[in-house]
Amino acid sequence: MNDFQQEVRERIAANGENAELRDAGQAFLRLSAEQRYSYNFASLGRPIIQYPQDMVAMQELIWKVRPDLIIETGIAHGGSLILSASMLALLDYCDAVESKQMLDPSRPRRRVLGIDIDIRAHNRHAIEAHPLANRIDMIQGSSTAPEVIDQVRRHAEGWQTVLVCLDSNHTHEHVLAELEAYAPLVTPGSYCVAFDTLIEDMPAGSYPDRPWDVGNNPKTAVRAYVARHPEFEVDWQIDNKLLISVAPEGYLKRVR
Repeated sequence: MNDFQQEVRERIAANGENAELRDAGQAFLRLSAEQRYSYNFASLGRPIIQYPQDMVAMQELIWKVRPDLIIETGIAHGGSLILSASMLALLDYCDAVESKQMLDPSRPRRRVLGIDIDIRAHNRHAIEAHPLANRIDMIQGSSTAPEVIDQVRRHAEGWQTVLVCLDSNHTHEHVLAELEAYAPLVTPGSYCVAFDTLIEDMPAGSYPDRPWDVGNNPKTAVRAYVARHPEFEVDWQIDNKLLISVAPEGYLKRVR
């Protein structure tokens, strides 16, 4: 197994140096984004609006980090909340098996907190009707509003391991404000993931009906934040592994 893992690490590193492969991935991202490719997928019955590669990456991260609390900005249809909740349910189950204790599904230990400025009634109903709903808490309001930030910080108190995902408004100003508010809640060894950093790599004007564009997006915010917060580093291995991702440079590991 050690030999296999070493082969994987070497292959990932080589892929990161393969310009032709990287260009092919970028070409697919550009073409598929124009066709709204990410809108075609679901997580346990709920639309997730995500690329499969990033869904797999999040599964791997959650299993590795084993967070007790996952905080997500941006809810939409709730697919990401459901994906996170399913992984946390699996972790609770594995903990129960390893400790030889009875698992009470009605009293989950690990939880997901979602924040959205507008939780549509039909989406809230569908999320609350899902079998994993008892693991999910939701806050309606702007993720950068002081009263919401205070509420999230109170909610995060006492949790041993926290992971954060940012996927709401994609302007530089908003994402940077989210990073300043929520990245400090991430525990060392865990991650803050900023989605849709790919906007910086798309042709200018690709989002004519949105306030973000090249030069004003999550990647520019991530670069500004990391430049003055050395406790976070881009996990380049994830970029080199995925090659196709809406979050290049967006997987930030808290290293101290």
